Amino acid sequence: MSVMRSVLLAISENRWMRERGPRLWFVKRAARKFMPGEAFDDMLRAADELRPLGIDAVFTRLGENVADAAEAAAVTSHYVAVLDAIASRGIRCEPSIKLTQLGLDLGTEQAYRNLRALAERSHATGNYLWIDMEQTSYVDVTLELTRRLKAEIPRVGVCLQAYLYRTAKDLEALIEQGIGVRLVKGAYKEPPALAYPKKADVDENFFKLSVTMLEGLGRKDGFRAVFGTHDAGLIARIRAHAERAGLAARDVECTCSTASSAASRDA
Repeated sequence: MSVMRSVLLAISENRWMRERGPRLWFVKRAARKFMPGEAFDDMLRAADELRPLGIDAVFTRLGENVADAAEAAAVTSHYVAVLDAIASRGIRCEPSIKLTQLGLDLGTEQAYRNLRALAERSHATGNYLWIDMEQTSYVDVTLELTRRLKAEIPRVGVCLQAYLYRTAKDLEALIEQGIGVRLVKGAYKEPPALAYPKKADVDENFFKLSVTMLEGLGRKDGFRAVFGTHDAGLIARIRAHAERAGLAARDVECTCSTASSAASRDA
């Protein structure tokens, strides 16, 4: 693991540093390539700039492990307000939420109430809701609540992490249930017993999982495959495989460009 990645992970896991870390020059420089800004208006501007290019966006409010019920409710209300603002501007910009932002550490049912309220607004505005994945200790409950929500709200997807050994099995189940998947490499520090420690192995597993996802597009209505990586080599391999499989270019969704993932603390 690189020194910079270790520092950024330490910031994300420490509340004091999480609030102040984004102001540090080296953090700003590392994030600038992937995030258009820190404020709601930055996200809207980036999404507006992408719209003429036919590129949709994903937005998230950074932060996790909310330890106060009022704060979790405020996060939910913020996402609802952003969804309304996006709908009013006619922007295709999908929300992505961490369950610990909605109070998962305070209780599963409390988090689910907030999640369902957000999903209802997302559905009402014609949007698609993504549920982010966190550390391995949260994987089972995240998948459980995703399946529960899918039974009530159709346009729901979840993030899976390619560096976890278990992901292949989780992916097969989600495809069968028609739940969308956004595949990422994985950013948390996990032990070798649970995750591939070498980048080359993570990359290869990402490709193998991508092949399964492309095959899944024809197996179950409702399944959606999104590949969340900035790795140009991997994207090229996935596109080449999709072409050989006879899939149209529109079937391969990637969140990979500088502003296609609009993320900030405020939006």
